[in-house]
Amino acid sequence: MTRDFFQHVRRRWYLYLVLVMIWTLAYVRLFIDATPRLPILFNVTPSLPYTVAVVNYRAHGIRRGDFVVYAFEGPAQRIFPGLYHQPFFKIVRGVAGDKVTVRDRHVFVNGEEVGFAKTHTNVKHLRLDPIAEMVIPPSYFYVQGTSPDSFDSRYSINGLVRADAVLGVVIPIF
Repeated sequence: MTRDFFQHVRRRWYLYLVLVMIWTLAYVRLFIDATPRLPILFNVTPSLPYTVAVVNYRAHGIRRGDFVVYAFEGPAQRIFPGLYHQPFFKIVRGVAGDKVTVRDRHVFVNGEEVGFAKTHTNVKHLRLDPIAEMVIPPSYFYVQGTSPDSFDSRYSINGLVRADAVLGVVIPIF
């Protein structure tokens, strides 16, 4: 039986080569480097209403309203270690110098309401504290999704995003 299997592998080596390559790429993507490398981004979460987007990795001068993809480095990685460097796709709602305020879990940037901070996560039902009131420091961004369940800067466990964690500006396609 084992001998038959190895004869099959030998005859169809090209199929097994493809399988090994796919598994190797998946392993690297999941456990070694989650950073996307292709100019096409597929969003599989409901955090934004777009599924496919093009990434400009050379973009500079990120502004409020830009869609960005960044490598997650927030404090939540201590609780959810799998989040470290995972690509997140969000909208920049606040830039350096903007004032973030919170009233009754409603989050405001420069006096404009940008969202409501839920009390608990959907996963593990952990308590969520809203972001602290602050002026956004240089080289940081307040980012947010459009879904009320989006895991973003509304929460202190996620926090602001460092400019050097931003991988590129995203142009949504659909």
